[in-house]
Amino acid sequence: MKPKSSITPFTGYQKFIVAVLAFINFTVVLDFMILSPLGDILMKSLEMTPSEFAYVVSSYAISAWLSGIAAAGFADRFDRKKILIFFYVGFVIGTLFCGIANTHYTLLAARIVTGLFGGVISSIAMAIVTDIFQMDQRGRVMGTIQMAFAASQVLGIPIALFLATKWDWHVAFIMIVVIAVLVGIVMVIKMKPVTAHLKLQSDKSAFTHLWHTARNRNYQVGFLSTAMLSIGGFMLMPFGSAFLVNNIGISQEQIPWVFMFTGISSVIVMPIIGRLSDRVDKFKLFTFGSLSALVMVIVYTNISVMPLWEVISLNVLLFMGIMSRIVPSTILTTAIPEMKDRGAFMSINTSLQYMAGGISAIIAGQIVHQETKTSPIENYDILGYVVAFVILICIYFMYRVSKVVKNKAEQVPINL
Repeated sequence: MKPKSSITPFTGYQKFIVAVLAFINFTVVLDFMILSPLGDILMKSLEMTPSEFAYVVSSYAISAWLSGIAAAGFADRFDRKKILIFFYVGFVIGTLFCGIANTHYTLLAARIVTGLFGGVISSIAMAIVTDIFQMDQRGRVMGTIQMAFAASQVLGIPIALFLATKWDWHVAFIMIVVIAVLVGIVMVIKMKPVTAHLKLQSDKSAFTHLWHTARNRNYQVGFLSTAMLSIGGFMLMPFGSAFLVNNIGISQEQIPWVFMFTGISSVIVMPIIGRLSDRVDKFKLFTFGSLSALVMVIVYTNISVMPLWEVISLNVLLFMGIMSRIVPSTILTTAIPEMKDRGAFMSINTSLQYMAGGISAIIAGQIVHQETKTSPIENYDILGYVVAFVILICIYFMYRVSKVVKNKAEQVPINL
C-alpha cells in the first residue's frame, strides 16, 4: 500500500478536465441508461415485444461497434479535443432525434445515429485521461468520471422518469440534449488541445495503424477482457424495469426511488473504490467485486414479490459489486497500450465492448418472454445464471490483463 505522500496531486487544469469528462460521461451514460427504466413505458406505448425492444437497445451497441472500428485508425492522428467535439456534436443530434421519434422504427433509427457517435466518446475520454494523468492518479480520475453512472441514477434517471410519467417519454431525451449542449460549449471554450501523441506516430496510413494495433497480442488480451466484461450488463439491464414492474410488483412511480438510492450508494462507493485502486492490487480488487456481483446477480434474478425497501437493498448490494469491478478493470485495461496507440486501442476496445453487448442484448431478448404487456417476464433467472458464468470467465481474462500490465511496468517505464 502506497504512503499517502507518494500520491501525485492534481493541478488546477487536471481538475477541470476531470469535471468536463465527468459531465460528458454523465450525458452519454444517461442517454444509454435511460432506456432500461423507460423500457416498460416504451414497450407499452410503442407496442414492442421484448425481442423488439432488445433490438432497439442493441442497435446503439452495434452501430457504436461499427463506428469504433472505423474511427480506430484515425483516433491517434488528430487532436483528441477536436475528435471529442466532433463525436459529441453527433451524439447530441442523435439524442435529439430520439426525443422526436414517434414509432418503434424511428426510435430504432435514432438509436443507431446516437450509437454511431456516442459509442466512441468514452474511448476518446479514456485516451485523454491516460495522456494527461499519471498512473497513480488514474484511480481517482476513473472513480470520479465513473461517478457519472451514479449521478445518472441519483439525478438523471429519477428526473427523466418524472418528466416521462408527467408529460411524455420524449421529454427525457430533450432534457439530455439541453444538458449536453451546455457541457459542449464549456468544453469548446476552455479545454486545451491534446496533441502529445501526434509526435509519436510512425504508421503512414490509418488502416496500417489500425492493423498494427489490432494484431498486437498484448492488446488482444485487453480487447477480450473488455468484451466479456460488457456482456452481463447488456443482458440484464434492458429488462430491469419491466422485471421490477411485472414480476416484483413495483409501480412506475416507485421505479425512480430504486435508481436514486442505488445511485446514492454508488456516489459513496465510487470514490472509495477509486482511492483503493491507487493503493492496492487492482486485480484483487476486481476479483472481490466480481465475486460479490456474481452472488448478488443470482439472488436478484430469482426474487419474487417483495417490499420496495428490500428491492432497493438488493439493488444497492448488486451495484456495489459491479462498481468494484469497473474502476480497477478500466485502469488495468487503459494501462496496456503505448501512447502512440492509445486512441486506436480505446476505439477498438470500446467497439468490441459494444459489439459483445449488442449481441448479448439480442440473445437476452430471445431468452426472456412476456405473454402480454402486463404478464411477468419469464426466464429472467436464466439470464442471471448466464451472467454469473460470464463473470467467472472475466476474472480469468482480467488476470491476464494484470500480468501484461505488470510485465510492461517491470520491463519498460510507462511513458507519461
